[in-house]
Amino acid sequence: MPDPRRLANASADEQQAFLVAAVQANPVAMTVLQRAAAMGLPDHGLMAGAVYQAVWNALTGRDPAHGVNDYDLGYFDASDLGEAAEDVVIKAGDAVFGDLDAIVEIRNQARVHLWFGAKHGVTRAPLTSTTDAVSHFASHTHAVAVRLETAGKMEVLAPYGLGELFSLHVRPVEALADPVGWNAKCERQQALWPEITFERTALA
Repeated sequence: MPDPRRLANASADEQQAFLVAAVQANPVAMTVLQRAAAMGLPDHGLMAGAVYQAVWNALTGRDPAHGVNDYDLGYFDASDLGEAAEDVVIKAGDAVFGDLDAIVEIRNQARVHLWFGAKHGVTRAPLTSTTDAVSHFASHTHAVAVRLETAGKMEVLAPYGLGELFSLHVRPVEALADPVGWNAKCERQQALWPEITFERTALA
């Protein structure tokens, strides 16, 4: 069994290599990455749960797909912020990923600020890239994405590094974590990964 405490303090290269191997162990994740690369989506990345949960599963000896409910595929295209343009990409994704026994949710990160406020009741400035989108996730543990480069090498997007992911201690970014949604997510994930410590946030 890997030692999370050692890996939490390992070099960035060793952490990234472990993460890449963990994602590669999930055949569905790799299929999504390969097909996403073939779609040619600009500045795309498989983000959030499908990535950090793969690491948790590798660290705790679980099946690589344990707890992975969906595959969030972001891309960044500021050339057309209309809903119709994003819908074209989503429909193309339905055709590309439709045969998989998995939910693949595609979203243009350049449009997030247009709907995020209405959904969560906060104002969000326009994002500048997929990496910027990841940096605004509610926990630094969640702030990670991966994509396949042209040569087939996996690129890791981790604006805060990977130390918190390997610490198995999940902390909220108070300014970004919606208390009700965050605490509910902690409860769900605690049941799936009891080895992990989840910090709740105070309700307003």
